[in-house]
Amino acid sequence: MTQQTNPSDVPVREPGTRARSGNAMGRTRSALLGATAECVARYGIRKTTMVDVASKSGVAKATLYNHFRTKDDVLAAVVEQQVADLVGACVTTASSSGLVEALVHTATVLGDNPALRKAADGEQQLLAPLLTPTQGRGWQLAREGVAAVLTAGGAPSGAADVDTLLRWCVSQVLWPLTREEAQAGAAALVRGLSTRAVAAPAVAAVPAQQVASGALGWPG
Repeated sequence: MTQQTNPSDVPVREPGTRARSGNAMGRTRSALLGATAECVARYGIRKTTMVDVASKSGVAKATLYNHFRTKDDVLAAVVEQQVADLVGACVTTASSSGLVEALVHTATVLGDNPALRKAADGEQQLLAPLLTPTQGRGWQLAREGVAAVLTAGGAPSGAADVDTLLRWCVSQVLWPLTREEAQAGAAALVRGLSTRAVAAPAVAAVPAQQVASGALGWPG
């Protein structure tokens, strides 16, 4: 029997089964995630139920539970899918049009997302877990995605750079910007990252043994 490592993972096709069955599962999953996002945009996080999701997606409730055990599982899968979609678009934009435009796109998507706007307007307490950094799967995907966007845009992608950009992205959920504001803010952020990249070699040039011995005042 195939084991799923995470309740929100895409169901894994059993060896020997036809790809057509796998494609059908993928389409069903996509329909469920889309329906969940629409339900949250209409009813909010708290009032959305598994019955609502099944009804909106046009599948039997038993089929929904074959894919996701709980509402938290399907909500987590929605977040992961939307993070992946946003990262893919931003990597393409950063590669072709630069990092500033990628950040503006991020601000626009997060600021205009109907489900996020519904939650931000009346369910901020339920958004808190989503906006609080953890070591969970969703945040891991977000960190990896931001690093990929920074790399595509030719910017440094160290842990501090990723965290800086993530903070800016998260702020768009509760404090969305107009396109003009996002353009100005993104340009300032990219300038800061560029300045850090120029300054970084001076730190990197310090001999490793000096750092280890506490020569810079750090613990040995």
